[in-house]
Order: sequence, then C-alpha cells, then structure tokens
Amino acid sequence: MSYGWNDVQRIAEELEEQHPDLDPYSIGFTRLQQMIKALPDFDDTSGRVGEKVLEAVQTLWAAEKD
Repeated sequence: MSYGWNDVQRIAEELEEQHPDLDPYSIGFTRLQQMIKALPDFDDTSGRVGEKVLEAVQTLWAAEKD
C-alpha cells in the first residue's frame, strides 16, 4: 500500500530500514527529499512537502536510531 508526505512516521521507518548507517542530520533537505521519493511504494503526489515535513522526518528518523 502506498504512502505519502503526510505519513512522516512511515517515511522515517522506511528511511531507517533503507539507510541504517546514515545520520539523518547530515543530509540536506534536497537530498532527503530525493531519498524519500525513491522509497518503495512512496507516492510523491500524496500530500505536500515543505521544510516542516522534512524536519519532522529527520527528527523521527533520528528517534528510530535510538
């Protein structure tokens, strides 16, 4: 089932699964957005992306590492 920009927790979990060795805070927003768009089953047309969404993803992704 696909998911979109509003599913920040799912995005964070998927990023941790796909990129466990990366520090979420070392990635710029442009690269982070590209990485999210490349996730399996991600629907780029679902929801809106902005700085607040990307910040939320980074924070949740970092929490997944703890």
